[in-house]
Amino acid sequence: MNKHLNKSNQNADKLYNKILFLSRNNFFYTKISLKDTFQNRISLIFLHISFLFVKKKESTSDSTYKNLFQKLFDHTFDKIELNMREIGYGDVVVNKNMKFLVKNFYNILLNCEKYTKENDKNKKLFLYKYLEKNDVKENNTLDLIAYFDKYNFFCLDLSQDSVLKGELNFITN
Repeated sequence: MNKHLNKSNQNADKLYNKILFLSRNNFFYTKISLKDTFQNRISLIFLHISFLFVKKKESTSDSTYKNLFQKLFDHTFDKIELNMREIGYGDVVVNKNMKFLVKNFYNILLNCEKYTKENDKNKKLFLYKYLEKNDVKENNTLDLIAYFDKYNFFCLDLSQDSVLKGELNFITN
C-alpha cells in the first residue's frame, strides 16, 4: 500500500512539474503579452490543471485516478503556499490569499467544464477574467483561445494510463 502511495505522489509531482512548465511558457509572456506576475502564473497553472480535472470527471470513477488528482490538487496548493511564504508573506496574508485562490480555482474549474460549448467571445471573457495582459490585441486573444482549445482537446484525448503515469506531453507549437 505504501509503495502505491509513493508512486501516486511521484506521478502527481511529475504531472505538477509538467503543468508548471506549460504555465511558464514564453508564449504567454511574449506572443500573448500577459503580465509576468505571481497571480498570472497561478491562474495559468489553474487553467492547465482544470482541463485535466474535466478529463478526469468525464472519464472514470477509478479510485486510483481520483487519488492521483487529489494528490495533484493538494500538491499544487502546498507549492503555492510555500512560494507565498518564501516571498515573505505572513500567516494572515497567506491564509487570506489561499482562501481566495481556492475559490478562484473552483471558478476556473466550473468554467472549464463548459469551455468547449462556448463561443470565442465568451472564451475571451473567461480567460481575461483571470489573466492580466500588458496590451490587448485581438490577434493575441485569438492565439490564446487557440492555445487553450488545443490544450483542452489534448486533455480530453489523453489516455487514463498516461495520466496515471504523470505523462503530459503537450506540444505547444
